Amino acid sequence: MRVGSFVLAAQFPGQGEGEALHRAVRSAEVSEEAGLDTVWLAEHHFVPYGTCPSAVTLAALLLGRTRRLRVGTAVSVLPTVHPVALGEQAALLHITSGGRFSLGLGRGGPWVDLEVFGAGLDAYEKGFPESLDLLVRWLREPSVGADGERYRFREVPVVPRPSESLDETEGPEVVVACTSPASVRLAAERGLPMLLGMHVGDEEKAEMVALWRNHARACGRPAREIHRAAHVSAGVCQIADRRTDAAETLMKAMPGWLKQGLEAHVTVDGRQRRMRDPLAYTELLCGLHPVGTPQLCADRLAATSERTGISRFALLVEGSGDLAATEENVRRLGAEVLPRLG
Repeated sequence: MRVGSFVLAAQFPGQGEGEALHRAVRSAEVSEEAGLDTVWLAEHHFVPYGTCPSAVTLAALLLGRTRRLRVGTAVSVLPTVHPVALGEQAALLHITSGGRFSLGLGRGGPWVDLEVFGAGLDAYEKGFPESLDLLVRWLREPSVGADGERYRFREVPVVPRPSESLDETEGPEVVVACTSPASVRLAAERGLPMLLGMHVGDEEKAEMVALWRNHARACGRPAREIHRAAHVSAGVCQIADRRTDAAETLMKAMPGWLKQGLEAHVTVDGRQRRMRDPLAYTELLCGLHPVGTPQLCADRLAATSERTGISRFALLVEGSGDLAATEENVRRLGAEVLPRLG
């Protein structure tokens, strides 16, 4: 089992963006000190829900500041960037970090980002498979050309080639954020592991893993690839000596952040959307994830792994909104929870 932190650079009420980003960087640095496996970095635009607009840029900073920690994007929003540009950045980070970079990809949402970056709504609604395939080809082949609906260009050499890494790894891992059966099947067809969100529980995640395996098998993916697929489960982690104290910490801080963060999203086409109730959502997260004593947190992670078959975790550790409390939370995760997981 591999346990990592999930960093949103969340801007809590009354905080500045610099404070949120500083806490994000420090929580990642402490994650390495605490013995965690990976730090996963979120990406958002124009909203205080998350103040990191480029997960791959922040990943570059953290790869330079760490020596052992794997750094992944969770996720880079593919419809708002050119797949080749992101592929070049991913290859660069893979080679220069000694293979410590993971590229998580997602569709994002129907937000105003699509207007600002000139991608258009079609890039979100229809263009993700084409972009994903082009990006994966860029990371796997020596030269690439395109003749699709969205991207058309003559064949060009891939420089730098991910396979040129001195650690002899083929290229950066690619993970796909999945929130629907359609996205699960998309990832399965390509043999790519999934990142499953923190808003769903073990039963639904187990169903998504089963669907991925069945569809991958039906598509003729190799049995070894299916067996070794290392899916990632996102969640929340808050540790205290009593469960009530851990839950209280999150219930005091997270609803305010969720309210201002989720309300700030603007749709590109004016469509109506229903926002989650911040208080109820926080209560849901406390019930689904490792929130409580170190033993309870270890038991919950082990139970999720057993029920779902998922072996990797990306845990939101900044739910208190406080830098010192976040650092303590990460250190306790490493010192008191990981040993209980064996």
